Order: sequence, then structure tokens, then C-alpha cells
Amino acid sequence: MTEQFHIAGHLIEGGHRLHQRVYYEDTDFSGLVYHARYLHFLERGRTDYLRCLGCEQSELIGVDEEGLVFVVHRMEIDFKSPARMDDILTIETITEKAGGAKMVLRQTIETAGRRLIEAKVVIAVVNRLGRPRRLPETIAEKFLAGKAPE
Repeated sequence: MTEQFHIAGHLIEGGHRLHQRVYYEDTDFSGLVYHARYLHFLERGRTDYLRCLGCEQSELIGVDEEGLVFVVHRMEIDFKSPARMDDILTIETITEKAGGAKMVLRQTIETAGRRLIEAKVVIAVVNRLGRPRRLPETIAEKFLAGKAPE
């Protein structure tokens, strides 16, 4: 059975999976993906994870009178192996924690079964003024519903 591809990826147990091709613009003079481009791929994974959960970031700012915004607070990245032009990347995002004023997501990027990147991303939940706020239970439940067993 072949895996179905959707432009925004799809939900998996505990999180989300997205496929992206590496283009010439993603590489440096050596033909390898430039290290900062991995941040773009990771961001796409997180954004499409939200989208697949039914949470459009453009709508969250107006979810209530306070507004809801997600900002990266901390990121730890381990670069394991480089990607090359035309590789098909698999970006997985797994919820580790969702509640209070933060979320913790684990992300990986692989190609052809080879692990390229491992990242831990701490997301702060803030209002439209940039002040911390609690993640609404309805949204936290969406992230936790598919959370991988510990």
C-alpha cells in the first residue's frame, strides 16, 4: 500500500508527518542543505501540524479578546547528516507536552531512512501583546490526543 501525500502532511500517532523536497535554493555552494534552511523545514512541520489539527495560526490571534500566538522560546538541534538537492525530506513533529503557557515538541528530519536532524522545540504561548497566557484546554487536548505513550 502506498502512502497518500497531502500538501499539509498528515497526522500520525502522537503527532504529524510532512514531506518536502530539497530545492537548489535550499543548498549552499557545496550542494548540501545550508544549516539555517533546516529551521524553515522544521517551521513548516510545526505550522502544518497546527493546520491538520484544525488550528490556523492566522485565526488564533482572534480566538478571543486576548489573542493567542505561538513563539519559539528555545530550540535544541542536533545535526546528524546533511541533505542534498532533490532529497525528499520527512519532517515529523511529536507532542511531548502541551499545557500551561508552553508546548514542547520533538522534531526529526529524515531522508531515505537516514536521520538528518533531531530537535527539541519549546513553544511559548503568549497573547497579542507578547505576554504569557495559558494554552486553551481545547487546543491542548488536540495536541495531547495523539501524544505518544511515555
